[in-house]
Amino acid sequence: MAIRLHNTLTRREEELVTRDPGRVAMYVCGPTVYNDIHIGNARTFLSFDVIRRYLTWRGYDVDFVQNVTDVDDKIINRAAEEGISSAEVARKYTEAFLEVMSALGVTEPTHRPKATEEIPGMIELVERLISAGHAYESEGDVYFSVRSFPDYGKLSGRDIEELMVGARVEPGERKRDPLDFALWKAAKPGEPHWPSPWGEGRPGWHLECSVMSEKYLGTSFDIHGGGADLVFPHHENEIAQSEAASGEPFVRYWLHGGMLQVNAEKMSKSLGNFVVLREVLAHYPSDVFRLLALQTHYRSPLDFSNERLDEAQAALERLETVVRNLRWARDVLPQPAGAGEEKHAALLASVERAREKFAEEMDDDFNTAGGLAAVFDLAKVANVFLSENPRLSAEDIDALGLTADTIVALTGVLGLRVAEVPEAAYPHEVVTLARELAGYEGDDESAAVAALLAARDAARAAKDWTVADAVRGSLEELGLRVEDTARGSRVVVGG
Repeated sequence: MAIRLHNTLTRREEELVTRDPGRVAMYVCGPTVYNDIHIGNARTFLSFDVIRRYLTWRGYDVDFVQNVTDVDDKIINRAAEEGISSAEVARKYTEAFLEVMSALGVTEPTHRPKATEEIPGMIELVERLISAGHAYESEGDVYFSVRSFPDYGKLSGRDIEELMVGARVEPGERKRDPLDFALWKAAKPGEPHWPSPWGEGRPGWHLECSVMSEKYLGTSFDIHGGGADLVFPHHENEIAQSEAASGEPFVRYWLHGGMLQVNAEKMSKSLGNFVVLREVLAHYPSDVFRLLALQTHYRSPLDFSNERLDEAQAALERLETVVRNLRWARDVLPQPAGAGEEKHAALLASVERAREKFAEEMDDDFNTAGGLAAVFDLAKVANVFLSENPRLSAEDIDALGLTADTIVALTGVLGLRVAEVPEAAYPHEVVTLARELAGYEGDDESAAVAALLAARDAARAAKDWTVADAVRGSLEELGLRVEDTARGSRVVVGG
């Protein structure tokens, strides 16, 4: 089945046909490093991480480029506020960005170029645009002539004449037309600057992505992504300068992520609901934020709240519990008569349906909400199977193992780390406890836990609740939880 994606440029869903068979050339706009990234930025980067992961899972070799904007007006302003250089600001917040992306489980890009390292290529592109009559120099600044590019507005659907309404030349600008945008800015006192044919200066923001994408991916590459707020003017300007310079289509498919709201309101500092990712990760596991984001289609608005985080955490814990229970079933003694051939076949069929449904949903413009639903449906089936069948045959145990592997694999495609509790994570104190309460004489933690469970089971059978409760309570004091199931009792790390 072919992957279909919604192309912002054509405003319709299209089948993915890549420039080079079996390979996807993909560029996603990265951060402007002047502050800790907020959860809206994080949602965008996470969405494209999942898209990349899924394309890889479907067999594509993905060449993924994400830039770092380390020279910009916002960085210069932050440097003035903090009393340090622009380079120090950029370095500080680049490190902070990389740290939280790693914590969130976002895969490293194939290439992560920085704007300040690509200045020669930017100057070369500006020279090409001037030579072609699409740009002009004005007292050290260089501007792109928007009216020289007839297709301007094709991505955002905006008409040039409509854009003229309210357009004006800002103080200090030297452009001929209010619609023109800066490719190169003449140096101002105290700002970072580089030599150029037009004097000392620095690049305009839009320029870097055109240069970096062409350098690392070539022209007419496959996918360009970013948040919906970048459609205009950033991506519109990228198209204009790139296609004016090359004469070729810039990008095949434009993908844009939806905006994020906090408690159903637009996130903004003025409303006091501005949330940075670092604050969220200080209180919730990173997979909780990831699961919350993936429960909504990447193009749709995402409503963020602490209540929704709590719901996502509970949902994630349900998946982890299912996987743990399924893994534990591997260790039970097989019985000659298990669930029966009909139930066994139905479980295997559910596993296959989950795989097919997951791929079907993800093939439809990377519908993570639908993909997750397929996984949770399988988890429900597995829970019912376990609860209804206390006796398991060898075939049942194999099927349950396959079910666990499938849940872990499919959630792994989405970057979720649904893992079982390590088997050998018991503290050594259980040995002392087993000697006191169960007469254990060895020195192995797992064997000590088994002895404690056996002592508790014997006490319960004799209705000696004092001993039974003492075993449970003592284990809980060590951070171990006793679970009673249809197949017996067990001890789980984490009370």
